[in-house]
Amino acid sequence: QVQFVESGGGLVQPGGSLRLSCVGSGFIFSNYAMSWYRQAPGKERELVAAITRAGLTTNYGDSVKGRFTISKDNAKNTVYLQMNSLKPEDTAIYYCNGDPYNRLISLVHEINYWGQGTQVTVSS
Repeated sequence: QVQFVESGGGLVQPGGSLRLSCVGSGFIFSNYAMSWYRQAPGKERELVAAITRAGLTTNYGDSVKGRFTISKDNAKNTVYLQMNSLKPEDTAIYYCNGDPYNRLISLVHEINYWGQGTQVTVSS
C-alpha cells in the first residue's frame, strides 16, 4: 500500500535551518509529483511546496518563497524540503504526499492517506 515516511524535524532557533526527508513506497515514485504540506495547531493543513515528477518545476506557498527549497531524488524514492531562515510561524507538523497527475496545486481536500508527519518547532 501507499506509504509516506517523513523525518528530519526537530527544535530549531529562529533563523536556523532544517532538512526534511520523505520516503515514498507502494507506488511508482518517479511518476508522481510530490508535495509538502504543514498543519499548525488550530489551523488548516496548507500546501508548502510541490515539485513535478521529473523535478523540473516547483511551486511554493507565499509564506515560504525564497526560504524553502523542495527537491526530489527518484532513484531514492525521496523528496526533500530544505528550510532556511526559519521563523516561529513555521512551527507545524510537516507531511508529504504524491499526485499521479503531476499537479502542483493544493490537494488537501482530495487526499485520503497521510503519513505520520514530522514535527518542526521554531523557538528560542
